[in-house]
Amino acid sequence: MTDQPTGAVRELLRAVLEALDIHAPATVGDGEVHDRLLADRAMHAVIALRGVLQDGDDPGWSADYLRARLTEHPTTGYRADAEGSGR
Repeated sequence: MTDQPTGAVRELLRAVLEALDIHAPATVGDGEVHDRLLADRAMHAVIALRGVLQDGDDPGWSADYLRARLTEHPTTGYRADAEGSGR
């Protein structure tokens, strides 16, 4: 078994999962909004990860940054799959 991340790194990983693990759209028509939201959230996750890995940013700060950006891109505006697939 490998070492499990702790502290700030674990919080950053949780924030990345929160960013990317959104419900699948219920219909094809809901897909456009879902895809735009997921793309925006993924972009911010990449920025946070790049900051840590390339620029030496603090993982805790990056987790906070990412969560602040996620509040700007809530998973609303589309109907989610009622069966929970994609999550």
